[in-house]
Amino acid sequence: MNQFIIENALRGIKLHIPSGSTVVVGMSGGVDSSVTCALLKELGYDVIGLLMKNWEEEGGACSIEEDAQDVARVATMLQIPFYTVHFAKEYWEQVFETFLADLKAGLTPNPDILCNREVKFGHLLEKALSMNASALATGHYAANTLFEDRHRLQRAQDSAKDQTYFLYTATQKTLSHSLFPLANLCKSEVRKIAQTLKLPVAKKKDSTGICFIGERNFRQFLEPHLGLSPGPMVTVDGKKIGDHIGLAYYTIGQRKGLGIGGEGDAWFVVSKNSETNTLTVAQGIDHPALFAHSLVANKNHWISGKTPSSPLSCTAKIRYRQEDSPCEVTMVGPDKLSVHFEKPQRAITPGQSIVFYDEATCLGGAVISGE
Repeated sequence: MNQFIIENALRGIKLHIPSGSTVVVGMSGGVDSSVTCALLKELGYDVIGLLMKNWEEEGGACSIEEDAQDVARVATMLQIPFYTVHFAKEYWEQVFETFLADLKAGLTPNPDILCNREVKFGHLLEKALSMNASALATGHYAANTLFEDRHRLQRAQDSAKDQTYFLYTATQKTLSHSLFPLANLCKSEVRKIAQTLKLPVAKKKDSTGICFIGERNFRQFLEPHLGLSPGPMVTVDGKKIGDHIGLAYYTIGQRKGLGIGGEGDAWFVVSKNSETNTLTVAQGIDHPALFAHSLVANKNHWISGKTPSSPLSCTAKIRYRQEDSPCEVTMVGPDKLSVHFEKPQRAITPGQSIVFYDEATCLGGAVISGE
């Protein structure tokens, strides 16, 4: 039975890089990247592991030392070489500083998307190619398929773990050198494979949240970088009911941490105004101010490399943990588009990404603006 689990997994892996090639695996010390290494080796690839160190803080929540130990244990068991690469400077300048700037501008950025574009499939991929590898493989739950000589980024079989939302900035060039061996596996199957192979990380808990913040308090971590900028907290009618500590510490749709008591339904953040430093809140999870049929986005990116004809009918999601919603996309400039949804969307959040799909295929995405 154990061998059947592995053989069944191997049969389902379809990769565009031929067996026997050298492949670098971005190892994190987690079960997904560890199983990725194991499966690629079983398929006959020459596997090299690389662990990224992107954050310099000692004793921080990223626990890079513990992860490095797990990578070493897995690599030793699989008999593959592994190395640590340092991208802290690149991460700080290209991800973290952008993250802070967006927060100061009243946005709610997604640094994981930026990290994928700039670091994982930027600097790490470049490092892999400099080592004469044919591709960089990761434990992402996504599929990379070839159709008429063009790469398509497609949803993983495990819809609950699909990560195409975070990968929408992929290009034809990066996809041509990227492998996602877990595309057709469910998370439960990945853990069974790890247990079958007796990998030391088989039962390791999945990492969650932003690495450099980890499980720490968001405000406590950011306060030394952003400080506090108190301002009025008002209702949709303009009545002041309290004060906020700084717009950067709140996001659209937020309920907890507002410090508003009293009778009635819970209060939710519905908008942020950076010019007046005002936080607007409304009472009730289904308050009309939380919903909108349309949005404007910029920094458009299309995985095919070509801007689609406008208007485009497709589906989209405005956050990771969300079902697709039918919409129509209209290009209103070289770097700007508008989106109209069939059904109103709750808590559209400037700074977050909207990602577009044609059934299983991820078309690309854009960053929701504050307009």
